[in-house]
Amino acid sequence: MTPITDADRDAARTLWDYNVLNQRTHPVSAAVALGGCDIGVATAVAELYRAHLFPTVVFTGAVTEATLGRFPRGEAVHFREAALALGVPDEAILLEPRATNTGQNIRFARQVLEDAGSRVDSVLLVCMPYMQRRAYATCRRQWPEVEVCCASQKVSFDEYAKAQDDEVEFIAMMVGDTQRVMEYPSQGFAIEQEVPDRVREAFEWLCKRGYDAWLLRD
Repeated sequence: MTPITDADRDAARTLWDYNVLNQRTHPVSAAVALGGCDIGVATAVAELYRAHLFPTVVFTGAVTEATLGRFPRGEAVHFREAALALGVPDEAILLEPRATNTGQNIRFARQVLEDAGSRVDSVLLVCMPYMQRRAYATCRRQWPEVEVCCASQKVSFDEYAKAQDDEVEFIAMMVGDTQRVMEYPSQGFAIEQEVPDRVREAFEWLCKRGYDAWLLRD
């Protein structure tokens, strides 16, 4: 693949701005921390817990292809340990170690909360910044009874990109998330959302440029 160009980063920034929802957070019944490749999710959970936004958090995520090398014992296990080290008390944490996709994250976390006797009418999804829109859409489909909002570490595109070990992989994963926002509603996995032309054009540009490693395949 050719080196990342300014045009590539401009297109990637367009996808970032679309996928980061910037929703206002407020106290909720519980939080669900979605697995992924960014341990910063645990940092966000600790900050939000200290702000008294929720009494309980479910860390959800198994060992996946994308994170095996980084989190060999499973995303939820590693994220929980990081949150504990940051001061989140063990009694505030529930663990869901089986989910391998976002739909399972939501469904399995919901079951864990129900099994624990938690009454949930509102939920805060804590995830990687560029995963917010897909997480929100998935929850609205899979758990329509609850009020849902999303949160992540507060970081700009440029700051996040510079912190990545592999910026190409990061952009490719964001391209994959954007494709799922567009494709999953027709498969019943998520609610439909408006996708502006500028986002579709940025997505197509990045696909043509070779950032396609995490696209859905026929």
